[in-house]
Amino acid sequence: MAPTLSTTPETLLTTGWSDYALLDSGDGKKLERYGRHTVLRPEPQCFWRPRDPDAFGRADAVFDPEDEDEAGRWRFSGKPIDQFPLGWGDVRFHGKFTPFRHLAFFPEQAANWQWLDGRIRSLNKPKVLNLFGYTGVASLAAAAAGAEVTHVDASKKSVAWARDNAELSGMGGAPIRWIVDDARKYVAREVRRGSKYQGIILDPPKYGRGPTGEVWRLFEDMPALLKDCAALLDDDASFLLLNAYAARISGLSLAHLMAEATHDRGGRIDWGELALSEDAPLNGVDPRAIGLSFFARWSAK
Repeated sequence: MAPTLSTTPETLLTTGWSDYALLDSGDGKKLERYGRHTVLRPEPQCFWRPRDPDAFGRADAVFDPEDEDEAGRWRFSGKPIDQFPLGWGDVRFHGKFTPFRHLAFFPEQAANWQWLDGRIRSLNKPKVLNLFGYTGVASLAAAAAGAEVTHVDASKKSVAWARDNAELSGMGGAPIRWIVDDARKYVAREVRRGSKYQGIILDPPKYGRGPTGEVWRLFEDMPALLKDCAALLDDDASFLLLNAYAARISGLSLAHLMAEATHDRGGRIDWGELALSEDAPLNGVDPRAIGLSFFARWSAK
């Protein structure tokens, strides 16, 4: 039986928490708070005017996309900042000013973490596979909710970082397998081994390279990988979550791809957009939201 495909998109809004807030946005930028640091980063889709333009000039850290200096394109109002501790729920992790304008995690994903937390807590120690796991926040959120997690990423550095985040969270002994491998190769081996999971998370980049130079291209490689992931779902599987950052994609296209991969499983497919919401009304202007990624998720019921 084919899954039921939602006929309407859903916008999953991430609002601020103790260690993060979207303070303001506009003029192609967004002003955020990470812990005690205020950060100004480019965001071209913010066509509107800032609610408090003066605050943009007081940011502790500014990412300048035009600055080719090898220091990493970040400018600091005071002493340069390397990394610092942050948290979400029971998970602790290091924020870091990377040369790629982000801070080693993506705050809009908190909406997915919250959904995963609720889903996993309703299950009995499910086995969860997290592909393209990066610095491990989703893996740690799943483990904190009671899952046995297999975390896979092609970057040895990212997996080491994820393990550090586990130690920071007091979860060094949590049931998490940390694996450095190409996601496609690992999943193909798991299919041959007959492995099964109750939940799978995919958050692939648009383009990337595996540990031995394998090239990943989202549009070319995602269909086969998603089909293999569907084959890894156990009979009592609960979810398959796909998130993607790409200008030429939509939640609806991901949903149709998901429907093709899970055509014989029944259940339901929801789809839409992940967005960050400004923290609160400011200077008479209501909070606005910035759409940042697209998702599709199959759930058993």
